[in-house]
Amino acid sequence: MTNNLSPAPVAHRPLILIACMLAMFMSAIEATIVATAMPTIIGDLGGFSLLGWVFAVYLMTQAITIPIYGRLADLYGRKRIFFFGASLFLLGSVLCGFSPNMYWMIGFRLLQGLGAGAIMPIATTIIGDIYTATERPKVMGYISSVWGVSAIIGPLLGAFIVQHLPWALVFWVNLPIGLLAMFFLGRYLPARQQVRQHALDLAGTAWLTLFVTALLLALLQAEMLGWWVVPLLGVALVALLLLIRQERRAPEPLFPLALWQNRVILAGNIGGVVIGAAMMGISAFLPTFIQGVKGGTPLEAGTTLALMSIGWPLASTLSGRLMLLTSYRTTALLGALLLVSGGLILLLLQPAGGLLWGRLAAFMVGAGMGLCNTTFLVSVQNAAHFSIRGIATACTVFTRMMGSAIGTAILGATLNINLQMRLPETVDPVQQLMDPAARNAMSPETLASLTQQVAASMHWVFLVSALLSLFALAAAMLIPARRRPQGEGEEVEPV
Repeated sequence: MTNNLSPAPVAHRPLILIACMLAMFMSAIEATIVATAMPTIIGDLGGFSLLGWVFAVYLMTQAITIPIYGRLADLYGRKRIFFFGASLFLLGSVLCGFSPNMYWMIGFRLLQGLGAGAIMPIATTIIGDIYTATERPKVMGYISSVWGVSAIIGPLLGAFIVQHLPWALVFWVNLPIGLLAMFFLGRYLPARQQVRQHALDLAGTAWLTLFVTALLLALLQAEMLGWWVVPLLGVALVALLLLIRQERRAPEPLFPLALWQNRVILAGNIGGVVIGAAMMGISAFLPTFIQGVKGGTPLEAGTTLALMSIGWPLASTLSGRLMLLTSYRTTALLGALLLVSGGLILLLLQPAGGLLWGRLAAFMVGAGMGLCNTTFLVSVQNAAHFSIRGIATACTVFTRMMGSAIGTAILGATLNINLQMRLPETVDPVQQLMDPAARNAMSPETLASLTQQVAASMHWVFLVSALLSLFALAAAMLIPARRRPQGEGEEVEPV
C-alpha cells in the first residue's frame, strides 16, 4: 500500500501554517464578534424579531456546505476550493457592512455562510497534507489555540468597535485577515495537478441540503414553529434515508464508504456529535445560571466561560504529547472523563455559593474538549487516504456543529420541561431573573423560591450534559487499542 501519511516536503511550511491559522481565526472570531455587536446593529437597523435569523441562516448555510466543500477539495484540489469559499465569505462580509435593513443583513449573512463552510475544514485539511502523521498532533495544538484566542478577543474587539467605531467594521475586520491568508496560500501552497475528471454527487448534495436545513430549522426555531417541528423532523428523517440510499449507489459519493468502514473515522464522527452537544451545557447554560440564578454580573459570567477557552488550547497542546506517548484511545478517554467530571461538578453550584465550582467545571470541560477534539481530528486525518482526507476532516467539523445544535435542543427542552413542572404558573422565570428591574421588584421570599426552582431545573440540564458526555467514552473505546501516530500503516484506501 502506498503510504501518503508522509507527504512530500513542502517549502515554506511555517508560512502556510500561519495562513491556515489566520483563516481559522477569521472563521472562529466571526460568531463571537457579531453576537457582541448585534444589539447595536439592531438599534440602527431595527427588526429585532429577525435577530435569530441573522445567526440561523449563517449556521445553516455553513453546516450544509462544510461536507460539500470537503468533498470538492478532494476532487478538485484544496487551493482552488479554499479560494472560492474564502472569496464568497469576504464578499458577504463586505456587503453585511452596507446592509440598509435586517432583510438585507440576513441575505448577506447567507452569502457569508455559503463561503464560511470552506474555511475551517479545508484549512485543517491543508495542514494535514503538509505535515506527517507524527507532526500533526503538535500542529493541531497550535490550531486549537486559535479557538481559545478568538473566544477571548472576539467579544472584546466587538465591544470596542461598536463603542468607538462604525459597526460595519465588525464585518470588515475579516477583510485584511482573509486577504493575507489568501496571499500566503496563493504564493506558497503548491497546487496539485488534476489527474482525471470528477463529478460531484449532485443528488447526494441535494438530499444533504434538505436534511440539514429541515433538522436545523426544527432545532433552532422550535419555540417559534411549535407543532410544525414534527413534520420538519419527518422531512429531515426522510431526506437522511434518501441520502444514505444515494451514497450507496453513487459512483463518486459525497460521503465515500470508507468513512463508515473504518473504526477510527467512525469514532471521530461520533465523538464530534457528542462533544459538540456536551459543550453547550457550559457555553449556553452556565452563564445563564451565573447571571439568572446567582444574580452575577456579565463580567463574572464572561470570565467563568473564558476558563473553558483557556483549558481547550492548553489541553490540546498536551494531547499531542499524550497521543505519541500512549495512544489515541487513552488520550480520548482522558478527555471524555474530564467532560463527564466537569458536567457533574456543575451540580455543586448553588444560588448562594461562590463561583469556584463553576469555574473549575468550565476549565475541565474546556480541557476535555481540547483532548477529545484534537485526538479525534488527528486520528481521522492519519487514518484517511489523501484522496478522502478533505471530506474526512470536514465530517469531524460538520458533526461537531450538528452536535451543538442537537445539544442545544436537548438541553433547552430539559430546562423547559423542568420549569413547566416546577413553576407551571410562572411566565418565563429565567427571563424574570435575568431582568434586573423584575428581579429587584420581587420580595425576598419570592426571589428565593424562584431561584431555588430555576437552580434545580438547571441542575437537570447539567446532569443531562454529563450523561451525553458518556457517549464520548464510547466513541473513544471504538478506536483500536494501542493505535498512535506512527507515520505508517494507518491509512485506509478510498472506496
